[in-house]
Amino acid sequence: MAEPEKLRLFFAVRVPEPHLSAIDGAILPHRDRFDGARWAPVENQHITLRFLGWSTDDRVEEIGDRGRSVAAQVPSALVRLTGLGAFPSHKRGRVLWVGIDDPEGVTRRLAAGLDEALAPLGFEAEERAFHPHLTLARFKVPRPLPDPLPDVSRGLDPFWIEEMVLFRSRLHPTGARYEALDAFPLGAHLDGGGSAP
Repeated sequence: MAEPEKLRLFFAVRVPEPHLSAIDGAILPHRDRFDGARWAPVENQHITLRFLGWSTDDRVEEIGDRGRSVAAQVPSALVRLTGLGAFPSHKRGRVLWVGIDDPEGVTRRLAAGLDEALAPLGFEAEERAFHPHLTLARFKVPRPLPDPLPDVSRGLDPFWIEEMVLFRSRLHPTGARYEALDAFPLGAHLDGGGSAP
């Protein structure tokens, strides 16, 4: 019998491509101010909800079922991209990100629901507080962010989060490539909705 294939998995929500392209265009003239940045390709950008790490292909269905159940209990909602920031801090930036204004808390509710639903499968809850963001770049050596930071989200409309996606991350020498394995609609178990008009 063949050994189960190992997969690197995570749950995320997508950001509309026009928004990603607009952010990319806005940051482009300022990239030389961020020394040592390794920029994430636009096609790899998303809002990570829960990174699972390595699992096996025989568990994907069960993991997906847990994700579907979580998504079904959370109504879709409008969110907005905001300003630039960094982890762990502006003075020692390792990750450059765009913040997410999420007034209904949809991303936090999904992340918390995944923590609870996946714990019985052996995936320990995240110790760090959840902070929804869109990763733009990473720095091998921590560095202070330039001041002032460019306003990369000016004029962007809010967008609906209507589904959660289970992704596979394939590691390559040129960088990771992400493959959507399944998508789960938000609010499927809620009467009348919470869906976009």
